Amino acid sequence: MKMEEIRKKSEDELLKEILASKKELLSLRVQASSGEASNSNISKSVRKRIARIKTILIEKRMK
Repeated sequence: MKMEEIRKKSEDELLKEILASKKELLSLRVQASSGEASNSNISKSVRKRIARIKTILIEKRMK
């Protein structure tokens, strides 16, 4: 998801997106711990997505 797309969303949508991303990250961690073949790059990108969304939320709240 690009920064422009994130900025267009409302705060409620961003919070929902963070929750969904955290659930995805949790399932990726469970898969990795159980030994299933999981690409660590995916979890890295999910963590970066969460950070981007949180950054935009802080920007919106400061305005």
